[in-house]
Amino acid sequence: MAEFTMELNEDQRGVRDWIHGFAAEVMRPAAAEWDEREEFPWPVVQEAARIGLYSLDFYAQQFFDPTGLGIPMAMEELFWGDAGLGLAITGTGLAAIGVLTNGTEEQIGTWLPQMYGDAGDVKIAAFCSSEPDAGSDVSAMRTRAVHDEAKDEWVLDGTKTWATNGGIANVHVVVAVVDPGLGARGHASFVVPPGTPGLSQGQKFKKHGIRASHTAEVVLDGVRLPGHCLLGGKDKLDERLARARERVRTGGARTHNAAMATFEASRPTVGAQAVGIARAAYEVALDYAQTRHQFGRPVIDNQGVAFQLADMRTRIDAARLLVWRASWMATAGKPFTAAEGSMSKLFAGETAKAVTAQAMQILGGNGYTREYPVERMHRDAAIYTIFEGTSEIQRLVIARTISDVPIR
Repeated sequence: MAEFTMELNEDQRGVRDWIHGFAAEVMRPAAAEWDEREEFPWPVVQEAARIGLYSLDFYAQQFFDPTGLGIPMAMEELFWGDAGLGLAITGTGLAAIGVLTNGTEEQIGTWLPQMYGDAGDVKIAAFCSSEPDAGSDVSAMRTRAVHDEAKDEWVLDGTKTWATNGGIANVHVVVAVVDPGLGARGHASFVVPPGTPGLSQGQKFKKHGIRASHTAEVVLDGVRLPGHCLLGGKDKLDERLARARERVRTGGARTHNAAMATFEASRPTVGAQAVGIARAAYEVALDYAQTRHQFGRPVIDNQGVAFQLADMRTRIDAARLLVWRASWMATAGKPFTAAEGSMSKLFAGETAKAVTAQAMQILGGNGYTREYPVERMHRDAAIYTIFEGTSEIQRLVIARTISDVPIR
């Protein structure tokens, strides 16, 4: 187990600088165009694949970094480049985490390569959990998975929403209800292979921000999956459901939930993305305040502006520290006894939203125009207090964890 450190080693610094170069030279020049087009930026993702940035090998190397800092460091630099393009490049990761968290070794080896493809044939994946009436309230999920014992097949029916890469992905990972009587405890995750009949894209959403990231509904109409597409396998599912039924009968503790296990593992990663957006906006505001003159002096000479920048930088550094702590804890196998993963996502998301608003204020009228990137950054940051657990849900998770009380 690596000791916690706040200093990147030489290899990590090299990777960081490499990603930063891609973000500065490829992502930033293309960001405004793809934001306006609101289309999946295949050329940018393909270029990332060409240099090895969008690949299973790269993310595996960062995921298994013994310090835990590989993934958050990479996320911060990519999202410093642009959040919409960053999500297009990293959106497959949530589905990959779903397989890593819930799948067998054989399933991991089978499906992860198909999620990324290779430089000559780029693929993407989608994680499908939220539904029209079940977002933060995962217990309200209605998508059903029924086991056809005679054929050892699972039949999935329902509609998923807010799915990143939904409908255009090569591989979809779908969370569905297998035992309605158990609420959130009765869920399981399934891999839907490419070309499976019955899966289709529904509505594609036109969003306030992160417009280069494809977000859509996924409709499942009699989707038939072979038994091996159940992540973890039938025996493991049966054991887990039996334990859950016994705990329900005796009023015992909560058990594993497939969707929440995926989100909990990804929260520090999402926090790192928010840090990248906040840092980018802060840097634009700092440069503007130093070079823009009003009343015969640089704007930063005014305490009202200088103090805002001081607060912005302080919040960004604090958010990064929370993200790094949670990432290190997860890699070191230390339990989140105070919901440290949720803390990092909560604080970083709120920081991104606040810092981008402050940056726009410092730029004044220019900040409100599309000639400067802070307008786009502000729109992009808004989602970080909403998706993968709203700020309110994060606070609920933290409160329940520190109090051991089922707060509602």
